[in-house]
Amino acid sequence: MPSNTKVEVRRSPRRRRTVSAYRDGDTTVVLVPATFSRAEEKRWVDQMLRKLEAKEGRRRRGDRELHERAVELAERYLGRSRLPDTVRWVDNQNTRWGSCTPDTRTIRISRRVAGMPSWVVDYVLVHELAHLHIPHHGRDFWELVRRYPKADRARGYLEGYSAGSRSEGCAHAVEDDDLEDDEVAFEE
Repeated sequence: MPSNTKVEVRRSPRRRRTVSAYRDGDTTVVLVPATFSRAEEKRWVDQMLRKLEAKEGRRRRGDRELHERAVELAERYLGRSRLPDTVRWVDNQNTRWGSCTPDTRTIRISRRVAGMPSWVVDYVLVHELAHLHIPHHGRDFWELVRRYPKADRARGYLEGYSAGSRSEGCAHAVEDDDLEDDEVAFEE
């Protein structure tokens, strides 16, 4: 468990057998049945903390693999001059496929992309990697992105996905002023 995490146990009279846990900022909340003894509570809290840590460890490995793939793509299509410092999956981008902060060379990819074909994930990575060289979406930027051979196909896939989502009432508008001054977003 991270050292800065506090544990809060919440007992529920409606819970009979189930135990669950989640992170809420710097607090880990563990939900247990009210009928548990203090010994059962302690055993389950310890077990749930280990499970959360293992889950977060798997997520970090996923970030490491994503970063390695980004570096590979950058070297193959964009040259070694501007490699990312960090590349990670994020759960809080519901209207963007990815975003990049060129000053810190940080790239964030929406976890929604993780279930898409690998060539689409690669395209989103190349798009964000191109922002390390060119922060805007001008002609030079798109020439750089099109070095990736499946760029047009992947853009079509993402456009189709977005159109399908909008027809289901899932579209969200993103305004440029929702971004930090040094952040570039890849929107649906």
